[in-house]
Amino acid sequence: MHLIEVTDLSRIYVLGENEIHALSRISLRIAEGEFVAIMGPSGSGKSTFMNIIGCLDKPTCGSYCLKGTDVGSLSRDELAVIRNRRIGFVFQGFNLLPRTSAIENVELPLLYNGLSPRARKDKALAALDIVGLSDRKDHHLNQLSGGQQQRLAIARAIVNEASIIMADEPTGNLDTKTSAEIMRLFEKLNNRGITVILVTHEPDIAAYGRRLIRFRDGMIISDEVT
Repeated sequence: MHLIEVTDLSRIYVLGENEIHALSRISLRIAEGEFVAIMGPSGSGKSTFMNIIGCLDKPTCGSYCLKGTDVGSLSRDELAVIRNRRIGFVFQGFNLLPRTSAIENVELPLLYNGLSPRARKDKALAALDIVGLSDRKDHHLNQLSGGQQQRLAIARAIVNEASIIMADEPTGNLDTKTSAEIMRLFEKLNNRGITVILVTHEPDIAAYGRRLIRFRDGMIISDEVT
């Protein structure tokens, strides 16, 4: 069984009298433990694809199965559970809360799991340790560099022991040296068995992936093992 399987997936947005075909009959499979890089120009469909497989959006037609479950048949609440427990998101802008400490940011996804405060703190500390930030647990965002903030965002993404990390331009706001450090962290997580799916415009960042998928005009134009 594949972790992700999409078949004839299309997403059409209606704007007034116009239809925008963001995705056109996409079909692909991603196995557990892969490190996939996705590239393509703006408007190529890669972000729409990520939103659908991240359970943030639904296709207009076609099917998406996540570990054998037809995602299109799930309710909004069921999708929220999948997002919280199976998928970790990492964004270009970090999406952290500025007025809370590092450990409180990491604990956020755990607030809906019924865990005790002690258990939440222990899991958050373990995630911070994985990304090398346990000594910064009480720091606020204005005390952390951009690279440290992205590490913090990654800790938040993995705190629920997510099996998939979806990263959308995660190095877009970072310098070259810091970008390489963040990508080595993704490699480390992938070596631990986490599936990594990464959207990037940068070929040197895409090169960290072991598979490269290129989008254009809502379609896959190439899919190759690197």
